[in-house]
Amino acid sequence: MATKKKRTPNAHTSSRVVIAADATSLYMLSGGDLQLFEVKAFEEDFHSWFIGQTVQRDGRLLFVTPMDPLYLILPYLIKSGKEGKFQPVDQVVMDDEFPACSRLLSCTRSLASLHHITEEKEVGTQRFHRYSQERTMNWLKKKVERTVSVLKARNISVGERVKSTTYITMKSESDYRDEDYLRYAHGLVSEYLSQHLSKDLLTHLQLPELKSPKETEPPSKKRKLTDKPVEAEEDYTKFNSAEFARKPPKKMTAAQKSLAKGDKTGMKTMSSFFSPKVKAEKK
Repeated sequence: MATKKKRTPNAHTSSRVVIAADATSLYMLSGGDLQLFEVKAFEEDFHSWFIGQTVQRDGRLLFVTPMDPLYLILPYLIKSGKEGKFQPVDQVVMDDEFPACSRLLSCTRSLASLHHITEEKEVGTQRFHRYSQERTMNWLKKKVERTVSVLKARNISVGERVKSTTYITMKSESDYRDEDYLRYAHGLVSEYLSQHLSKDLLTHLQLPELKSPKETEPPSKKRKLTDKPVEAEEDYTKFNSAEFARKPPKKMTAAQKSLAKGDKTGMKTMSSFFSPKVKAEKK
């Protein structure tokens, strides 16, 4: 009776090699490019995985979550929107450095959701798009509000993040709570936006920017150069008078003191030796 050899599973058949650029974000498209996913890695030192009878040295944990492709299409539309004209979207979402970006238009949500961030025109069977700042702000605002709803539903505390800043206003606890959630949700959505677009969204949400600690410090107590000089409490000009200008007399030596006490009768002064002599008159 013939027997079949049992095939041992090849550990390399389930392995994958990924070569990716050194970027801050990594995305993945599902089969047929129907769905976009964001990939984030959680990594710690000295971690590995036991897979069957093998050990995987790479102990990273990858989180793959669905993502709205409009976030990645948005920068291309903003750039083309500066021209102010309607264009076919397949001529807008083009990048020589990332040719695969055109695959984003194959996602199920992409073409059906472009009206959230663009104005549309149809000419015959062809559709043209132009970036709309107003529609984009309204779309992003809804994203923030939905994020707030999820944070509140899961009872996630976000207040300390905002209360620890120097932005202080007289508000009730409930007002603080709503604003904290709104700011936190804005921060989460802003991770997928440019800095300029994030500031525009903050204005659209009617939230003032948080002041930095330096801007809220009290004014310096140091006197400026333009300030008036400090007046002296005492009048020091009296030391310039003649009374204080005279030098104090020097102390006399012992020889000078004894000479001053002696009898000076018949003694001439020193100046008399240098005075001119007077001639006697002839008789």
